[in-house]
Amino acid sequence: MSPVITSYPEAVAAVRAGTPAPDAARTLYDLLTDDERLGLLDGDQEFWPGMAEMMQVGYNTRPLVHGEVPRLGIPGLRFSDGPRGVVMGRSTAFPVSMARGATWDPELEERVGAAIGAEVAAQDGNFFAGVCINLPRHPAWGRAQETYGEDPLLLGELGAALTRGVRRHVMACAKHYALNSMENARFTVDVTCAQDVLHEVYLPHFRRVVEEGVDGIMSAYNSVNGEWAGQHPELLTDVLRGDWGFEGVTVSDFIFGLRDAAASLEAGLDVEEPFRQQRAQHLPRQIADGATSWDAVRRSGERVIATQLRFDAEHDAPRPPLDVVASPEHRALAREAAARAVVLLRNEPVDGVPVLPFAPGSLRRLAVVGRLADLPNTGDHGSSDVRAPEVVTALAGLRAALPVTEVVHVPEDDPRTAAAVAATCDAAVVVVGYTADDEGEFTDASAMARPEITALYPPLLDGTAATHVAAAGESSLGAGGDRERLTLRPVDEEIVRAVAAATPRTVVAVVAAGAVLTESWRHHVPGLVMSWYAGMEGGHALADVLLGRVDAAGRLPFSMPTSQDHLPPFDRDATAVTYDAWHGQRLLDRDGVPAAYPLGFGLSYTTFALGDPVARRTGVESAQVDVTVTNTGARDGRHVVQVYATHAGDPVRALVGFVAVEVPAGGARRVTVPLSLRPLQRWDAATRTFTTPAGDVHLEVAAHAGDPDATTTTLTLA
Repeated sequence: MSPVITSYPEAVAAVRAGTPAPDAARTLYDLLTDDERLGLLDGDQEFWPGMAEMMQVGYNTRPLVHGEVPRLGIPGLRFSDGPRGVVMGRSTAFPVSMARGATWDPELEERVGAAIGAEVAAQDGNFFAGVCINLPRHPAWGRAQETYGEDPLLLGELGAALTRGVRRHVMACAKHYALNSMENARFTVDVTCAQDVLHEVYLPHFRRVVEEGVDGIMSAYNSVNGEWAGQHPELLTDVLRGDWGFEGVTVSDFIFGLRDAAASLEAGLDVEEPFRQQRAQHLPRQIADGATSWDAVRRSGERVIATQLRFDAEHDAPRPPLDVVASPEHRALAREAAARAVVLLRNEPVDGVPVLPFAPGSLRRLAVVGRLADLPNTGDHGSSDVRAPEVVTALAGLRAALPVTEVVHVPEDDPRTAAAVAATCDAAVVVVGYTADDEGEFTDASAMARPEITALYPPLLDGTAATHVAAAGESSLGAGGDRERLTLRPVDEEIVRAVAAATPRTVVAVVAAGAVLTESWRHHVPGLVMSWYAGMEGGHALADVLLGRVDAAGRLPFSMPTSQDHLPPFDRDATAVTYDAWHGQRLLDRDGVPAAYPLGFGLSYTTFALGDPVARRTGVESAQVDVTVTNTGARDGRHVVQVYATHAGDPVRALVGFVAVEVPAGGARRVTVPLSLRPLQRWDAATRTFTTPAGDVHLEVAAHAGDPDATTTTLTLA
């Protein structure tokens, strides 16, 4: 006998007792009025009041609610943005995703996800849209900081880890689906991409998080092969639900994520975010005109309810208390993640000893140089901005770690002053790089005033000019955009060279989200680290690494070229672009061009050797390598074992597996590296399936792509 369901709590109980979530959702849906059914498909707040609140109070300061039905107890999707933490309240600002990508550590990322999920739930949210896994085709992309790296396997595994962690407390939503890696032109650009490239390069990471159980997928602003991503039947239905079996909810990117309410619903977009906008205006008439139907409304409405039921039936823990937000435990985790993310790129000897780590006893006076050294600089000021209660800068972190050292700050853009101070010090740390003014989410008034954009706004409530209100509301989120340069500012390069000439013990810490061209100065300095937008505890973490309290364990999640000529073309104002399979390390390998620092590169304060690899097949799409990792140095350390594969049919190496491992000084560990064979597969458009090539696959068990000290083995694919 089927249970009686007259409310959402009863439906949750029924699903827990064995009723399929879609069946319980269908019963609830039948109890709704037509207005409530339409209300499931967009935000609950009216557009213009919602925009006014964003301008006056700030973006996403409380959950943005979609489809709440109080009469039946349906909570709705209670949205919080990310991914560097919870945008609501005064939450923990973790290092940006690209920095966390540099840890190459899914277990750590899962712990970060659990902390974020707890902070969302504690602040009355239930839907975290911060699993950002877009592939940064070019390092100039302004929002590269929100994703994990250039490789689909790395993106997929870290996105899956964040999903697992977040889902301990709230629903997880991945974005921006798909081919979103341009910022200034995001509302207008059409990305052309061949089917094989789409499925082999730009979609595998989304498929991976779907398999991990992600609850939502957010579409992108751009169009793909001539159709807007928010109303794209192939992406939203054929691939996502047909090929991958996704059962969750699809949501639009905010305000401009669709251009036709009926077309988006027919294509498979379930929810328009974040306000009552195009669907509230147009769907009733479009249903009456036959452009869409009540059957399509039901299909999406039932998916919205079923997604909530499925999650709530699996989770019965009490809401975390509010004091979990920015708690000491979460701040300690942010510090751990930031320290593990620091990538040591150069560590040359000075007087016969590597410049890092600094010995605190040798530092009577330390110069900390640069405008960024004491700037709270956790990333852009767009939709991912986290309003942390405190930010520990590099200067503050070093002063806290060196209480008996005189730490002198030189903030001026003046190479002579910096050099003069550095010459009086035992060592210098130069903090250079970018801020939210240089890269990040981008909107401007002219973009919002275009007729095709203003046509998306609802009728005015009070006569205020739509273009003015919309532009002000959006631009208040922050404006950085795609980078204008891949080098540092010229004055920063002059400061680096001047300080290095003044004191031999000079270390440069680069704050950035993606690759930085360093050819004009990197050989002048003995020490170079990528310190990233490192979150609220970043200054403490940088000190932990520079002073050797934590091993330098970060590895680049992208390749760093020696010239912009070695990158794909990039026009940040383009209205049309074609994406092929060649970017990052794969492009450098294809062209035979060495990187300044290859994918996966990073030094440690100890040394490692890899030996005795043995590979075996473990499944249709999986294998493993067992390898001995020996710490050949004098101190404990952490290594990232990476496995790259080449096949006769494709001589360019592909990352197929990785694992981070801690090994004590002089010790050895036998580790198993799980491998995915998917990066070797090829898409067959006729059958809509992948094929795995037969024959021998050459495996390089390495410290980075192209590692000359890699050990090798062969895996035979039948």
